[in-house]
Amino acid sequence: MLLHLSTWPEVEAYLKQSQGLILPIGSTEQHGPTGLIGTDAICAEVIAHGVGEATQALVAPTINVGMALHHTAFPGSMSLRPSTLILVIRDYLTSLTKAGFTQFFFINGHGGNMATLKAAFSETYAALSDLNLPNADRVQCRLANWFMCGSVYQLAKELYGNQEGSHATPSEVALTQYVYPNVMKQAALSPDVATGHPIYGATDFRRRYPDGRMGSNPALATPEHGKEFYDRAVKELSQQYLEFLQQE
Repeated sequence: MLLHLSTWPEVEAYLKQSQGLILPIGSTEQHGPTGLIGTDAICAEVIAHGVGEATQALVAPTINVGMALHHTAFPGSMSLRPSTLILVIRDYLTSLTKAGFTQFFFINGHGGNMATLKAAFSETYAALSDLNLPNADRVQCRLANWFMCGSVYQLAKELYGNQEGSHATPSEVALTQYVYPNVMKQAALSPDVATGHPIYGATDFRRRYPDGRMGSNPALATPEHGKEFYDRAVKELSQQYLEFLQQE
């Protein structure tokens, strides 16, 4: 059940059964010469929809732009500042809490969002407390990174070994190929790929990682691999979501 394809009476009826909501969040940023700029949002969205179907949960619209300032020296990349993203999350959750939701399960597709999301949760708890909403003390936020699922990580290691890397990875590219097989991209990739450098500003990032990859070989990706990653992530995150709903 998708929030943006529902009516308010349908949402009101849902809230009588559950106060849980799944929120996919990703990023719009470069993913090397063959990875789609929307990779992180695409992955988070398709997995969130799968989890929603498996658990009969309501799924919010995808937050497509995240914290990706270090990628913005590559054309097409977009980013919110951490302070902006914190405010976006706080405002989203405030309005949803007023509606009656109390358990927010974020399925995240971008590592750069993690620190900001955790800060946003703390900001939200404080803001809701100040507003004296009836159910503010019951609000809980959970961050679930699909790429850090144990079964996903294990499959990536089995398929790609040390060529998985940490950005523009074959696992995430494979998942986008599964979702959008008609827009698979091809490009010559150098066997020499940068890895291990710290992340600072955007200009420095592009200098250190000139084609956008970080130790990865996305040429290993296939749509069939993507289906395997999808199935594993949906299964594992569905279990996590149901356990989250049951916690005190």
